[in-house]
Amino acid sequence: MDEPGSGPRPDGVVTVMAVAGIVASLTQTLVIPLIGELPKILDTTASDASWVVTVTLLAGAVTTPVMGRLGDMYGKRRMMLACAVPLILGCVVCAVAGSLTPMIIGRGLQGMGMGMIPLGISALRDALPPERVGPSIALMSSSMGIGGALGLPVAAAVAEYASWRVLFWATAVLGLLVAVLIRVLVPAASATAGGRVDVVGAIGLGVGLVCLLLGVSKGADWGWASGATLGLPAAAALVLLVWGRWELRTGDPLVDLRVTARPQVLLTNLASIVVGFAMYAQALIVMQILQLPSATGYGLGQSMLAAGLWMAPSGLMMMLVSPVGARLSAARGPKVTLLAGSLVMALGYGSSVLLLGSAWGLLVVTCVCSIGVGFAYGAMPALIMGAVPRSETAAANSFNTLMRSIGTTVSAAVVGVILSQMTISFGGHSLPSEAGFRTGMLVGCGAALLAAAITAALPTRRNEPAAVPVAASAPAAEP
Repeated sequence: MDEPGSGPRPDGVVTVMAVAGIVASLTQTLVIPLIGELPKILDTTASDASWVVTVTLLAGAVTTPVMGRLGDMYGKRRMMLACAVPLILGCVVCAVAGSLTPMIIGRGLQGMGMGMIPLGISALRDALPPERVGPSIALMSSSMGIGGALGLPVAAAVAEYASWRVLFWATAVLGLLVAVLIRVLVPAASATAGGRVDVVGAIGLGVGLVCLLLGVSKGADWGWASGATLGLPAAAALVLLVWGRWELRTGDPLVDLRVTARPQVLLTNLASIVVGFAMYAQALIVMQILQLPSATGYGLGQSMLAAGLWMAPSGLMMMLVSPVGARLSAARGPKVTLLAGSLVMALGYGSSVLLLGSAWGLLVVTCVCSIGVGFAYGAMPALIMGAVPRSETAAANSFNTLMRSIGTTVSAAVVGVILSQMTISFGGHSLPSEAGFRTGMLVGCGAALLAAAITAALPTRRNEPAAVPVAASAPAAEP
């Protein structure tokens, strides 16, 4: 385990966590401007090139819960540094790749580094005084929105005016910087949990998640009625059922399902799935509307770089509202903040009924939705850490991050089906119709309202600190 450090340095810890969030989100978005060019760059088909995106999702989903458990067992700073290794290595492999296989390997390694984020959020609980935990979590959560929003236009500009390899080399340098900052500024701390690594549980969860997410994310390519698309989710259900029985029986589970079943944890995770769905739906839709030809009557004819610039302010809004969300959580509790965030997201989607026809209107829609996301993403870790023992904070936060990833994956699949079924013929090509985009936005609005309904069902506790209500030396009481 890590040796105890000389003491936390709050400002340094918060700074490095915010930088880590920005770099992690940059890593996820930097290939978006390249998607159209990847088949030519890698000499492959468009279907095979889509694995460059899919493999990052799968690798992150499988490894994030494992890294969370290891962080509780061996120290969060140590495991954050361990996550930085595949992140940096993956960027280097992608930068030198000349074909599909090394690019997929590199993107998979980058996905393995995503476990750094929930580990960092959990480290804030250990390193900061209680009154600073809530605002710091909100800041770190919003920093991921900043990286995503700013990363898109920056990546588009680099891809347009320089070599695409520069994107990966620059991200490798940023990853190395994050590793150095973690080593220097984040205090080492003793492990909070003992026991052994649940290898069987890790393998079972990994197989189940791969089957589930692969079936959902590749359904459009394989056909929604194909044997693979239907069989993989069925296999996932079977594997996860067996995995759950194992986790309940083993002495050192990868995921403590008894803690996960507590109402506050269970409902927060359910809300996280729906919030992840709602967060991703508008990003998929707005980016396409901005870039479709204006001759369609509803497309706005923007370049990738211009579209990215129109989307950038939404990420900045997340950063601006994070202190407001933290103060709301401190005054009324994170449940109120999550509820407010969900309702604000629903308002943003609802406003699209009137604002879908102009770039300025879409700017308002994305900014309002991002304000809601900022509130929600800052509140969810606080709700999770307020209901689990200190010894399980990293594992619980990692599992919550996984729930959000499942939500975004399902969102991509559902929006993809809607847009592929509601089309028009334009210039000999089939394009999503205006009705399809409006339907997708209404589905996002429904998802946000569902998140609000789930949040309203969360148990309310009186007189508990908003940031971390569980006593440092004792596990959370059973509900």
